[in-house]
Amino acid sequence: MPRTASHSQATGRPGRRSRRKPLGRGLLAMLAVMALAGGAFAWWGPDNLDAVGNPQVLWRRLGWPLVRTVLFVAAGLLAGQLIESLGWTRRLGVLARPLIRRTHLPDQAGVAFTAAFASGVTANTLLSTAWQEGRLTWRQLVLANLLNASLPSYFLHLPTVFFVVYALLGQVALVYFGLTLAAALLRFLVVILLSRVILPPTHDRAEAPAAQAKDLKNLWADTWRKFLVRLRRLLLIILPVYVVVFLLAQAGFFTWLGRYLAGVVSISVVPVEAMSVVVFAVVAEFTSGFAAAGALLASGGLAWQEVVLALLIGNVVATPVRALRHQLPHYMGIYAPLQGAKLLALGQAVRVASVILVAIVFGWWTAHVG
Repeated sequence: MPRTASHSQATGRPGRRSRRKPLGRGLLAMLAVMALAGGAFAWWGPDNLDAVGNPQVLWRRLGWPLVRTVLFVAAGLLAGQLIESLGWTRRLGVLARPLIRRTHLPDQAGVAFTAAFASGVTANTLLSTAWQEGRLTWRQLVLANLLNASLPSYFLHLPTVFFVVYALLGQVALVYFGLTLAAALLRFLVVILLSRVILPPTHDRAEAPAAQAKDLKNLWADTWRKFLVRLRRLLLIILPVYVVVFLLAQAGFFTWLGRYLAGVVSISVVPVEAMSVVVFAVVAEFTSGFAAAGALLASGGLAWQEVVLALLIGNVVATPVRALRHQLPHYMGIYAPLQGAKLLALGQAVRVASVILVAIVFGWWTAHVG
């Protein structure tokens, strides 16, 4: 007798029918809210929208970043489709299977966890595909996404920032990265514990059968067809979301939001001299905050403990701002719009909570021990 949807919900097991939903009111509502926020800020805030009509500004701040984002997302999406088509999910799942067995998550989560060390887009594509095909429940999807956002996400971005920050801060950079690693490890362990407590043991470890032998030409044609279908759907979401985010940024919304959050969070926690570190870390490129910290450290304006604490606060405040600017289009495109927004918000909330906890422990230690 076929399993009904109600039975699947009652047992907590994923159904097998597709959960793919058409684009509709969720996306329109999200864009409407963002557009209203940007319009309201542009009306009452500073007038920075004049440069939008400049072709050079449009290409430098919208055109080229959008092309780069689309290429990046398309590459991750194609990689995810190839992994599925070539039947490599079983091989990738084996790498993380000892860990995944302890989390009570299915093997699809292990495949995405392994892929997340190389590409967050590919990992999210694999999770989204498994969700749409009914191989993951919503609870499993959330926990698997949080697991990917812990250690895999940390080590994925570490090589691009470590040597730059070390050149600016020297040995203090090791302390900062050690604390952010502790926060990532804390998230990792908490998700594992929650998964063991919340999810029932998964006895069915049978992975989807490997792809049947077919010539590479047919396999590539099938993969390319699926890739184009998903890419078109992604572009329908990414393009308007990216444009709205660009208009918000051009209107100065994120700069205002970053300064406001930086002032609220840090004014009673770090010295006034450290405010520049926090503000630069939020409203400018990531190197600006570290450069400001390095200058204050070299001049003796701040002790190394205050520099580290200011950088942690900047990390906390920058998280929601950068998530809105850089990650929201990806998540809303790969997942359903509202679903992607929920996953992103939850992941960033957990990340902020872990860094705040580490910062509190570090602040207490420097005040009472250090």
